[in-house]
Amino acid sequence: MSNANPEDSFRDATRLVRAGLPPAAQGEAFLPGPVFAAMYQFSGNPETSPFTYGRFHNPTWSHYEQALSELEGGHALAFASGMAALAAVFGTALRPGDVLVMPSDGYYTGRLLARGHFASAGIQTREFATTAPDTAAQLRGAKLLLLETPTNPGLDVCDIAALARAAHEQGALVAVDNTTATVLDQRPLALGADYSLAADTKALSGHADLMLGHVACRDAEAAQKLRTWRTQMGSIPGPMEVWLAHRSLASLDVRLERMCSNALAIANLLAERREVLRVRYPGLPSDPAHAIAKRQMKRFGPVVSFELASQKHAEQFFAHSKLVSEATSFGSVRTTAERRARWINDPCPPGFIRLSAGCEDPSDLLSDLSQTLDAVSRL
Repeated sequence: MSNANPEDSFRDATRLVRAGLPPAAQGEAFLPGPVFAAMYQFSGNPETSPFTYGRFHNPTWSHYEQALSELEGGHALAFASGMAALAAVFGTALRPGDVLVMPSDGYYTGRLLARGHFASAGIQTREFATTAPDTAAQLRGAKLLLLETPTNPGLDVCDIAALARAAHEQGALVAVDNTTATVLDQRPLALGADYSLAADTKALSGHADLMLGHVACRDAEAAQKLRTWRTQMGSIPGPMEVWLAHRSLASLDVRLERMCSNALAIANLLAERREVLRVRYPGLPSDPAHAIAKRQMKRFGPVVSFELASQKHAEQFFAHSKLVSEATSFGSVRTTAERRARWINDPCPPGFIRLSAGCEDPSDLLSDLSQTLDAVSRL
């Protein structure tokens, strides 16, 4: 964890531009370029060299992890992907016979990992809906509670602080998948979580050009266990990906400001259209998640979910839009969307669409969506 410094008092947008950068030096880049190294020159005792072998450490990782540590308020480590980060939390926090409690409506591959590899290793999993009223009852005897808020793709929200208190009373640790909100708009560690993790592939890096993840935790011993896991399992990130993500942090506030304002404008438009059966966006005052989201989030995220009447209506939507690219994943500067039911494991209605608002001009987006929905209405 970084030591306190005068920049801690700066606002987020300012901190992002400088996070993790070494002291400026005459004639040198502010952000050093990526270090590509499988081995480093060093002689004698390994303790005398900060870098020895590429699977153990890399100076490009160090700069990025320092930046994330400053933003998260904890010890941060980079991983090859969001799933690698989640697997590291499971692998270091759980032992045979332990109980994992996790959302039944969160990211599907996380549930697959729990039901598959970790179930065969003797880990019991209890699944619950994010908005279930009896979540506290699921925590008895649990070792780890995983939360995802807002959820992907349903955008339900849970009270991190309240659930963290309930879990800690039962002796359980708490991990929060913060991918949708990012650390800029929601800070799980400050709300009581023990781990904050994310797929940096998405909005944190924001350009749909890399795979990366990270975990931050408050406890130094837990961080060392994560580091050992990463080293021994080899779930290390590439230096180029890490450098690109660190470079992208500087624009995160600007990107999210436009993406989230576009998402709210899109949600308002969708809510007024008769072709749309249902809209979910935590930023809408009418949304069931709004009250909690307003309390624990700075902004409400770039993702909007909505439902059209059928698969045919959803396909018509994609066929007529000029600005919404059909793609899986989310968080890019480019507006994307997909019909989630095409993945048979997502229990969504056939006309359900998850849309990720990009950084395009809002007038262009709203005009395109209006014309697209006009075409859908003619079915």
